[in-house]
Amino acid sequence: MDQIYNDYICILAQEDGVSIIGLTRGKDTKFHHTEKLDKGEVMIAQFTENTSAIKVRGKAVIYTKHGEIRTG
Repeated sequence: MDQIYNDYICILAQEDGVSIIGLTRGKDTKFHHTEKLDKGEVMIAQFTENTSAIKVRGKAVIYTKHGEIRTG
């Protein structure tokens, strides 16, 4: 398994209704999973053979091994 598949991110919602959207790998990128988080909720996500990207919509803090990203 490639190292990238072992990478996790942690998303902390700063408001109600933060959307987390997983996008597929391959020739055609498509949405394959969505979640909604309310303020204070946390989601831990992992890049996999199927997930090449994770889109976050709304005000949140995203923690990665590379640092912290604030949206909104």
